[in-house]
Amino acid sequence: MTMIKKMPKESGIDHTLALLKEGYPFLFNRRQEVDSTIFKTRILGQQAIALSGKEAASLFYDNEKFRRSDAAPKRIQKTLFGEGGVQSLDGEAHHHRKAMFMTLMSRDGLNEMYEIIDKELTAANQNWKKENHIVLDKEIQKLLTKAACQWVGVPLPDKEINQRTEQLADMFESAASIGPKHWKGRKSRKNGEEWIISLVRQVRNNEMAVDEDRALYTFSWHRDLDGNLLNEKIVAVELLNLLRPIVAISAYINFLVLALYEHPEERENLKNTDNENRFEWFCQEVRRYYPFFPFAAARVKRDFIWNGFTFKEGTLTLLDLYGTNHDPNEWSEPNQFKPDRFQEWKGSPFDFIPQGGGEFNLGHRCAGEWMTLGVMKRCLSFFVHMDFELPEQDLSYSMTEMPSKPKSKIIMQVH
Repeated sequence: MTMIKKMPKESGIDHTLALLKEGYPFLFNRRQEVDSTIFKTRILGQQAIALSGKEAASLFYDNEKFRRSDAAPKRIQKTLFGEGGVQSLDGEAHHHRKAMFMTLMSRDGLNEMYEIIDKELTAANQNWKKENHIVLDKEIQKLLTKAACQWVGVPLPDKEINQRTEQLADMFESAASIGPKHWKGRKSRKNGEEWIISLVRQVRNNEMAVDEDRALYTFSWHRDLDGNLLNEKIVAVELLNLLRPIVAISAYINFLVLALYEHPEERENLKNTDNENRFEWFCQEVRRYYPFFPFAAARVKRDFIWNGFTFKEGTLTLLDLYGTNHDPNEWSEPNQFKPDRFQEWKGSPFDFIPQGGGEFNLGHRCAGEWMTLGVMKRCLSFFVHMDFELPEQDLSYSMTEMPSKPKSKIIMQVH
């Protein structure tokens, strides 16, 4: 017979303000206070269970115990995810929709994206050399927008590059914001969906020629489990779920360059190495060490007991992504930047979860994680061998702004 235990509980009425004040380490701080990797808290007026660590992550990604359909707040759906997208599905509907994304992540498909990135970086570098200085964040977002649209099959006239870049960036930069920035993100989401819907209509009406191996074509003609074409708005949401995350890699690339600057010895190691694995270790450590997403959300699917703790159906459950990536039980000196740690890492889907955990094909792990790492490696190789310097600027970054970036957005002089 299972012995029922009382789940530790954070004292206080509601902790939303504390979350906003503390940011990424909020759940990890509370974990230390209550001395437990599982505890109750209260966010946005509702009770929530917070989970942290490898074992808890394994539980969180059990699709028999948790659902995603009603976990994300509406304000997140209105900016970051869109409504009706793959992140909000469960069961067979989720598996079927996720498979649509995973078909794009073939070796050939990924290699094509990396070739596009290489060409865009080379072209951009020639332009950067002509400038007194560049703001890397802005330039990389434009570069990734161009690359993403080409890879997905979305036409992008030169006159629209800045507009579409801003729209895609707004969707992930406004997700945790309130006030004017949030409303700007909602407007960009609306305009972005209208842009893509118009393209889907053209594809379906045979008014636009698009390669059949492009996502624009594949998604436009994708059918659900009942054999029906997806609603054009849902197609737009899912295509933006390709374009937006690719542009969001810019946050990692900011930290990639910051890490090279703060750890010049690592840059020299990379410049002189004949071990290509070192580039992957460095990128993985950037993803582990620097803040990206604070936590993931789900709801309990049905009542169950785990490790003596009771989980009630419908309870909001938060998995601490940042804290798990800095868990001292899994990572030696977690607050130190040490790329070589990944030389020994076994590739667990639950102890290293910057973009979620679990399995790719059946679970809710980000389908684009392979691409994220590959694009980062391409950019890292480029910047390691590029002649640049960073003039005096504010390179600090906030632990409360989401997504976090160096305050200066990396002002760079390219030679």
